[in-house]
Amino acid sequence: MLKNLKVKIKELAKSAVVIAEKELGSNTGKQKKQMAIEYVLEHVPVPIFIKPFISLLLSSFIDDAIEFAVEYMEVI
Repeated sequence: MLKNLKVKIKELAKSAVVIAEKELGSNTGKQKKQMAIEYVLEHVPVPIFIKPFISLLLSSFIDDAIEFAVEYMEVI
């Protein structure tokens, strides 16, 4: 389950970065990252009562996924 969840988080991170960029524009890096994190946590496919645990357990992974998505978007 955790492996599938990580794959889904990576996909959500790409969407989150695109949405944050469109809504907030440039020079708002910290705000965009926070918006992306919130988007991922809101859309991660787990029951709502598990989301706080996912947030704590995978916070570093979520951050890394968002940073990877930012780098990916800069390349394309």
